[in-house]
Amino acid sequence: MKSQSNSRRSLFGIILRLAWPTIVEQALQTIVIYINTAMIGELGKNASAAVGLTATVCWLINSPAFAIGIGATACISRAIGEENAAEVRTYAAQAVKASLVLGLIMTALTLGISPFLPAWLGAEPVIQHDASVYFALICAPYLLNAMNIIFGAVLRGAGDTRTAMRVNLIINLVHILFNFLFIYETRTVTLFGLSFSMFGLGWGIAGAGISTAICYVLGGLWMICALRKHEIFAFQWKNLREKHAPALRAILGIATPIALSRLATCLGQVVFTRLVTSLGTTVFAAHSIALTAEEAFYIPGYGMQSAATTLTGNAIGARDAKRLHETSRMLIWLSFGFMSMTGGLLFLLSRQMMQLFTPDADVIALGASALRIVALSEPVFGISIILEGIFNGAGDTRLPFLYSLIGMWGIRILGTFLCVHVFHLGLNAVWLCMVGDNVCRGILLALRFRKRGLSHTIPA
Repeated sequence: MKSQSNSRRSLFGIILRLAWPTIVEQALQTIVIYINTAMIGELGKNASAAVGLTATVCWLINSPAFAIGIGATACISRAIGEENAAEVRTYAAQAVKASLVLGLIMTALTLGISPFLPAWLGAEPVIQHDASVYFALICAPYLLNAMNIIFGAVLRGAGDTRTAMRVNLIINLVHILFNFLFIYETRTVTLFGLSFSMFGLGWGIAGAGISTAICYVLGGLWMICALRKHEIFAFQWKNLREKHAPALRAILGIATPIALSRLATCLGQVVFTRLVTSLGTTVFAAHSIALTAEEAFYIPGYGMQSAATTLTGNAIGARDAKRLHETSRMLIWLSFGFMSMTGGLLFLLSRQMMQLFTPDADVIALGASALRIVALSEPVFGISIILEGIFNGAGDTRLPFLYSLIGMWGIRILGTFLCVHVFHLGLNAVWLCMVGDNVCRGILLALRFRKRGLSHTIPA
């Protein structure tokens, strides 16, 4: 019994060691998103709507990079479990090659659609120009942003979650500073009773886009240096000339269903956004800000997701079914517990969260009501997040893709269409459809895990 207790404590320590840097990294990113949203919110609800309009499209275009990163994490963590250093470096080289190809393709694609995107999404004419400019600015450095995402995942696969945290800490602080300089005009600022003149360029929404773009460039360049100097990888550009088709196929074999799942989900988010914009600028501003406000409250789940992928891959590579079972159970319970607490806080602080981002009373009331609805589903959402990480680490990604399709298109999109265009309901009904999607996905993943487990993924 004492040995079991020590084993659980040891496993708990390993999970926290891997998860806490990612949780901190996600928290820092969310804080910057909060500050960015609040700064733009001071420019008015049209500015908030213009930036929020393209947020779901940004999730969509980043999906392939995140999917390749997850595929690399799973393959590298499995090679680490097998103690195969040569294979670890081979997977890393193929991930770098994939990031270069993907980055160049997506840069051309996103810049090409930027003039037309706001109109396609049904935005009101008053916000279309600003939304187009903002989207083009943040997509211009897509290549380096993709490298930041994928290289960070490569390092996490080797158990190094701190490098990405350090990189994102610095660039997020730089992002806040540049926002102050680029968004506002020169003005008098009062801090701790002292007034002083704060220089500003007054570029508004364009300034926010330029600030984001600069940080993507800095993050990508720094992550390139980190990968080149890392003791396990020591990556050199000449490695790209080496052809390792099986390694690339292994990464893409895991990444493709994940990419399709994320693309289907994010494309659904775009359609979802299009449906919500038809409710008017005030409702859409409340919807966009509420989505941003919610992000802080699922940080623990997503912070542990990368740890789940890495630890699952390690256990499978080591062919240790007992460790795989114990790790999965502990991760599920930890995520459920943390997300129950954060869901309770979101319910209690919903109005205060909206007030952080906008002074508009109508927007605050609408958004707070929506946040109280989604807060109730956070524990189930936490299970969904962690099970996705576990299945990703096991390379079992096809059925989760199907579940994403069912939840997004069968519940969220269809339900929202009926609520908006048939029953003429408001934002609360729309968010109930979103909650239905999250809960359905969590239940389906949990049933899949309980019925089959992961033992079949361990090589004989």
